[in-house]
Amino acid sequence: MKNKASINNNSIDSAGIPKDYKEAIAELIWNGFDAKATKIDVLFESNEIDSIESITISDNGEGIKYETLQETFGSFLDSQKRNSYQRSSYIKGKKGKGRYSFSALAGKATWHTSYKKDNKVLVYDIVISKNSKDVYEDSNKRIFDDKPTGTDVILTELFNVTAYSFNSDEFKLFLAKEFGWFLLLNNKNNYTLSINGENIDYQYIISESESKELIIEDKENLKHKFLITYVRWNESIGDKYYYYFLNNEKIESAKKLTSYNNNAIEFHHSVYIESPFFDEFEMNKSDSDSNLFKKNQTHPVFKVLIKDLNEFLFRKQKDFVRENAANDLVIKYETRGVFPKFAKNEYAQARKKDLIKVVKELYCVQPKIFKGLKAEQEVTFVGFLNLLLDTDERENILTIIENVTRLTSEERKELVEVLKKTGLSRITNTIKLLEDRFKTVEYLKALVFDLKKFTTERDHIQKIIENNYWLFGEQFHLTSADKNFQELLSNYLYFIDGIEEKQNIQSYEWKRRPDIFLCRKHNIPDASDIEYSIEQNIMVELKRPTVTITKKEFRQIDDYLDFILKEDRFNSQLREWKFYVLSNKVDDYIEKQYEAFKDKGKRFLVQQAGKYEIYALTWDDLFKTFEIKHNYLLNKLDFDKKSIQEELNINGVKLSTSISDKISSNIISA
Repeated sequence: MKNKASINNNSIDSAGIPKDYKEAIAELIWNGFDAKATKIDVLFESNEIDSIESITISDNGEGIKYETLQETFGSFLDSQKRNSYQRSSYIKGKKGKGRYSFSALAGKATWHTSYKKDNKVLVYDIVISKNSKDVYEDSNKRIFDDKPTGTDVILTELFNVTAYSFNSDEFKLFLAKEFGWFLLLNNKNNYTLSINGENIDYQYIISESESKELIIEDKENLKHKFLITYVRWNESIGDKYYYYFLNNEKIESAKKLTSYNNNAIEFHHSVYIESPFFDEFEMNKSDSDSNLFKKNQTHPVFKVLIKDLNEFLFRKQKDFVRENAANDLVIKYETRGVFPKFAKNEYAQARKKDLIKVVKELYCVQPKIFKGLKAEQEVTFVGFLNLLLDTDERENILTIIENVTRLTSEERKELVEVLKKTGLSRITNTIKLLEDRFKTVEYLKALVFDLKKFTTERDHIQKIIENNYWLFGEQFHLTSADKNFQELLSNYLYFIDGIEEKQNIQSYEWKRRPDIFLCRKHNIPDASDIEYSIEQNIMVELKRPTVTITKKEFRQIDDYLDFILKEDRFNSQLREWKFYVLSNKVDDYIEKQYEAFKDKGKRFLVQQAGKYEIYALTWDDLFKTFEIKHNYLLNKLDFDKKSIQEELNINGVKLSTSISDKISSNIISA
């Protein structure tokens, strides 16, 4: 029986029907999936000259109900297939256009369909001709007790196509791009799309995929489950990149552009989110009565979802750039000799790895920084980064980059993590610290041993110790050097308590000038009572190398102790004081003092009274103490000691060696 559609033939032609045979076949395939098919096969036979008489799109779906034929084939712009699977903004099967796509390659289309009705299977045909698309004819009605449901769309009177059109890699790639995401999401349900029984391979166009489940609880304590599938394609499968929001039947309810549509790094991606949450969902608010109770993008759960999706995709994009585009940049730089030359030892190679890591991360954050640089500019820029990474200014790279380009909060956080002082940078700083300290000790050795006849405490030793008071302990602050007690107290109270008022001392001894006074602002726990903490202070008296430490020198430092005890602003029991006197030798009196306080278990101790201790050291004692502490530090580094020694040797530092003539001559000339 012939039936008339609610539109004329010319109107159908002007309504946006596909003109390309590939798109036409895709429309008919989508119609099969819309009918809940799980297997679709594109079938044809060719002769010796590669021509084909017909092509069939066969599916195992639910078939086309005869009772609704007038609503489907009879109403051009009001098809019952309003909810259909889709990828692009051109909606497959919507409003009844899809069935007319056959006219792009065939003069006639026949739908041989089977569907269930009242425990029976009704089979019939529907025929439409290209020249009269507004007329459809149903015929050959039959009833079976049992028969598989589904539809075969048989296209005849073909034109402008051959067997090659459907066997070609181009056509297979088109189908893979068009249906790959759908087949991936339904792979657990064994969905297939094939040509003459051979399944379309879509996996080769997918570089990476990952699925995860997210549960979001709303304010009514209802839990909403979302299945998120991320796909990164080998090449572009469309003009834009979207989040696709699919309902419980995997039908698209809405889509939203991702943040990576304006990048030039070939990050081809799609993200599919499946959930019953989208069964009644519309992206934007609508005033129509039918949409009053639908959820939209202002819903609190949707906002949480988008935040999670953005963070998830941010990580994926960074991983892609780091593992692919950034690797290509590093290979290019290594080939062109852009990176500085590094020594072969382990330490130098670790510095190189650190530089490469930062270059990669900067490229991840903002590839434009590296675009358009000339060869000499590339060398300069990378060299500049390398210099900064070797200093305490590495974290300032972030400030410099932010002056060049705007960073998102996620990009800034990522870059901050990379530029934090890593294990390598700490080792780099430690090596620099060791280098400086060993040089200082060697200069001091030259002064107090080789040049002791010319060395004085005030003109030589004092100046070095003022800048290197770490010899007496870490984390101390130099409060005064060769200042009288009145100035010393003022500086001390300002540093500890922020008191700016100049202090006055009534004692006649205020004019005495200790060589070095150190204090520690951050207190340490009191071992005798955990409720309190102790403030540590150090006072040092330096003697010229030719002076032997005797009872006289001991009395001088002991007088300092007495002064501290008598001064009300110094004598709290919560303050700990250590006094040091240094020279090249000690006499018998000092040796006896060592023996007298040996039971205290503190080497070099010559006097103790509560929180007050006096130590007498030779310069050799101090140097040996330094070597013991710093060799331990070397051994704790995560790098081979030989490599570090090589690096120090390059910079003129040799561990545990005597002072060279060159250093001596430098000191004399200085």
